[in-house]
Amino acid sequence: MTTRQDHPQPVGFRKVKPRKVSAIVAEQIVDAIQHGDFPVGDRLPSETELAERMGVSRPSVREALSALQAVGLVESKAGSGNYVRRAPAGDEEVDAPHLIESEAGCLEVLEAREALEPPLAAYVAERAPTEAVERLKAIVRSMRAQARRNDFPAYFAEDKAFHRALADVVGNRLLSAALAPLVGTMDQRVYREFTHHYYLKNVADMEQVVDLHEEIVEAIAARRPEQAAERMREHWRRMREIWET
Repeated sequence: MTTRQDHPQPVGFRKVKPRKVSAIVAEQIVDAIQHGDFPVGDRLPSETELAERMGVSRPSVREALSALQAVGLVESKAGSGNYVRRAPAGDEEVDAPHLIESEAGCLEVLEAREALEPPLAAYVAERAPTEAVERLKAIVRSMRAQARRNDFPAYFAEDKAFHRALADVVGNRLLSAALAPLVGTMDQRVYREFTHHYYLKNVADMEQVVDLHEEIVEAIAARRPEQAAERMREHWRRMREIWET
């Protein structure tokens, strides 16, 4: 008669977690750089070619490249493509994938803001006091000045101030607290790099976005909530199109 033998408790097993496709894409690009396929200074294949080679979407490639730009391994040159800035050192090969895994995805950010900020703009148009509207106008003026200087960091700081002010101007503390994490996603490194290299690439791009912010404020000042919401929707609609194209 066969007797059952007790087996020792298996060791070394870890829970399997689903991974973001963009993190795997970033890993493959880093591996290719480490193996010398793309030396420092070389141009990487186009987004379309990378997507085709790996069987993934272009947005996944864009998110991966944004993470690699955030950690300084890749740089984007307008009208030319993406280039290897330096080779990974030590454990840096895990930095970009880890960054992607630890942050909300760019698409998640866009979807959340597209869903929540248009009704917020309408709410502000119905309730914002005059001095609050003047504050929004001042921020937009500063955004335009920074855009004309092509100063992305300063422009981005004013852009964040604008969206934070929208949540604050009506004095509803619960609303402000609920929306603070959403505005805080602007500080995420992958999202910031994506915005910089795809949505706000140059002065013309930044000025077009300032125009939208100005139209939002004009609708708020005129107490036109539907128009304010529509202009905000257009802002996020444009950004989503750039993400998906």
